[in-house]
Amino acid sequence: MAQKLAWGRAWHGRSYDLGRMTLADLWGAYLTHPAIQVYAALAVFAAVFAALTADSAVTPALAMVAVFLVYPMAWYLIHRYILHGRWLYKMKWTATLWKRIHFDHHQDPHLLEVLFGSPLNTLPTIACVTVPVGYAIGGWPAAAAALSMGLVLTCVYEFIHCIQHLNYKPTNPFILKLKRDHLIHHFHNEDTNLGIVSFTPDRLFGTYFASARDCPKSATVFNLGYDVAEAQRYPWVMRATGAPPRDRPPSAFAASETGGAAS
Repeated sequence: MAQKLAWGRAWHGRSYDLGRMTLADLWGAYLTHPAIQVYAALAVFAAVFAALTADSAVTPALAMVAVFLVYPMAWYLIHRYILHGRWLYKMKWTATLWKRIHFDHHQDPHLLEVLFGSPLNTLPTIACVTVPVGYAIGGWPAAAAALSMGLVLTCVYEFIHCIQHLNYKPTNPFILKLKRDHLIHHFHNEDTNLGIVSFTPDRLFGTYFASARDCPKSATVFNLGYDVAEAQRYPWVMRATGAPPRDRPPSAFAASETGGAAS
């Protein structure tokens, strides 16, 4: 697969199955994804703007540290109350947005193309989280530095998220633990382990479980509560999908990962 990738064409009409990919395949797909390229380019642009306009390196550096500390909590709150909230699919004008930003990912957790967020949705969110923090610390130069840090962290989060769904056992114990914790969220109980690279907010709010054996199995882990009955009441996601919501992913990948998450 890796040999077939080409810059600018790798994602045209392609579907990537993380359950069948190697780490080398993932690197090729990741580096050629348009969203990752946009994040990287904007991160460099924002960093250069901060460097050229700041009176000193102190406030931009402080803004970057602040974003680094704030990001895990921001992700947790967005993930828990927006992505896993049931209000987006109940409104016609937000139902397809919810489908794209999270429902599709839980319906088929190893489908790489729906794992990445769309920049049209992610960039405003990243800016809303980071720019006010930076501006409060040191005006527009620090705001640009904060935005740059947010974009870099997003790239890191996205890659680790890919690793967590890749048919690959990390050799690094820390990454392996992150993978196991995240798979509990996807294959055992969607209301637990809502972090990606940090589960500190989960620990603070009581949603962290180190083992699948310690938390109840959820019947809605793959449909996020949007079952057939809900689809009949709020049909817009089902219409956009073209099929009723599934109670299990379409492959045996979930079964193998559930066992790994529980170990």
